[in-house]
Amino acid sequence: MRPQDWAFFAATALALFTVTATVQGWVVGVLAGLALTTILGWTSHALSRRYPGPMPYIFRWGLLWPRGFLSPHRLRAILEPRSGERILELGPGIGVHALPVATSLAPSGTLDVLDVQQPMLDHLARRAARARVVNIVPKTGDGQRLPYPSATFDGAYLIDTLGEMSDAAAVLQELRRTLKPGGRLVVGEHFLDPDFVRLRLLKSRAQAAGFTFERKSGTALIYLARFRTSSSR
Repeated sequence: MRPQDWAFFAATALALFTVTATVQGWVVGVLAGLALTTILGWTSHALSRRYPGPMPYIFRWGLLWPRGFLSPHRLRAILEPRSGERILELGPGIGVHALPVATSLAPSGTLDVLDVQQPMLDHLARRAARARVVNIVPKTGDGQRLPYPSATFDGAYLIDTLGEMSDAAAVLQELRRTLKPGGRLVVGEHFLDPDFVRLRLLKSRAQAAGFTFERKSGTALIYLARFRTSSSR
């Protein structure tokens, strides 16, 4: 397990303690809980920057939590997948977003999913089979070196994934390469994730890679941001 995961779960436990202390009116407990939760949350983010890596498969259950601003419904609204398109998802995990997006692309479209962890892809394949979703094409690989030809995809998206990669700039460059002219990219992030990428930093990196920011949904702390490939490249 990554060191940032230990810090994150400790922060989560303290947050629950703080809520309990608030309900019971224990002022000292509330103040102590808030302080320790903040410290451990900051530690989790700091460790993530130092030791980037994918969320371990053993924590896959966490992907089933309600997503709020990062829900599959909101993703489809901003990504706008259409039947017949070819879309790429990096870091699909167990397919919380992949299954709804793939359904939107049916019957003639395809969703390619790329993950560094084969167990995640195997789990996704089982869920897709149960849901009778047949247009998902899984592949094991690294987002920093995408195994696809240039100008392959109409769109791409990453949800809580970009910060897990050691070279986010390389990932964005590869996405720019593999997207068609005018292709769209959606990046989703939320601040509770140890690997959270701030929107301002994302915009800067995306612009350097050849993307133009179009719009976002959500807030600065929990957002889906949409970009489009710049016509100048």
